[in-house]
This record gives sequence, structure tokens and C-alpha cells, in this order.
Amino acid sequence: MTVADIAAGEQVGEAHPIEMVRLVASPVHRYAGRPGEGGVPEPAQDAVDVVFVRAGVGIVGDRFAGRPAHRRAAITVVSAEAIDDLDQSIGGGPYDPALARRNIVVRGYPVDELAGRRFSIDSGDGPVELQGHRPARPCAWLDVAFAPGAQRGLRGRGGIRCEPLSSGTLRLGPATLRVVP
Repeated sequence: MTVADIAAGEQVGEAHPIEMVRLVASPVHRYAGRPGEGGVPEPAQDAVDVVFVRAGVGIVGDRFAGRPAHRRAAITVVSAEAIDDLDQSIGGGPYDPALARRNIVVRGYPVDELAGRRFSIDSGDGPVELQGHRPARPCAWLDVAFAPGAQRGLRGRGGIRCEPLSSGTLRLGPATLRVVP
């Protein structure tokens, strides 16, 4: 499915099947200091099977939840395909998407197209509505966490920062993404 096909479907409110590949709720910032000065955290350390989203707050238990400076950026979402593509551009993969430190990793939709858009994700417990805002720019730590060149490889594909508009539960596995027209 191309971005044009997806955009055409959005005009009639089509549901887009996706897979929730990875969920991360990190109570503390794992990449401290400058890249290369500290160790890289274990990818599964903060990976969970389910997250609870609170409207206007973020993911319960995540370091950005409820922080005034992060209200419009409390949740980050990225496409698994962007991380998969690193293997072709820099080699050394496959890479664990949890190392990107994005809260939600989905497969099956070009997430970066959602910047500035309102959308919902429903993984079986009802939709959780999010407002996509600015891109989540990749940081220099990715060259340490993945491999040299990862930061450059994810430019323009590092995901988006979102504001939670409704409360609900998100789980790993099959889900539905809907873009609000």
C-alpha cells in the first residue's frame, strides 16, 4: 500500500490494519550524558506488553508523562519499517526497535505522515486518540545504540511526537489506525 492509497482511504475514513510491534514505558532517561560516554541500556528493560495512556498526561509510568514541557510531545510513535530499513542502509541488523526509545512502534503505516494530524489507535480495548505534532528527530545516541550512521539513516523517518487526547489501553499485536479527516 502506498502513501497515495492511504491518503485516498482517509477521505472515506478507512481503517488501516497495523501491528503494535513494541511498546516502551521508561521511568527514567536511559541515554545519559554524551553518546559514547555511557553504556547502552538493554532494549527489553523498558519494553512492555501493554501501556495505559492518560489524556493530557501521556503513558503511565513513562518519564515524560505529566511533564508540562512535554504535553504536546508526551508520546512518540515510529514505524518499524524505518528501523528495519537501517539494516539495508548501515548494515549490522536486524535491530531491536526498543533501542530507538520511541514509546510506540507500529508496522504497516507510514507514521511520519501523521505529523500535524489527529489519529487513533485501537488494539482491542477501544481507540486511543492522539494528535501528531512535530517530528521526533533522531539523536546521536542512535549511532551508539544501533550502529554508526543510524542517526543519519533515520532522518525524516524518526517518528513523531504526539499529544494524548483520550485515555485508554494499547497492547502489542494487531491493531487499527484511523486518521481523523
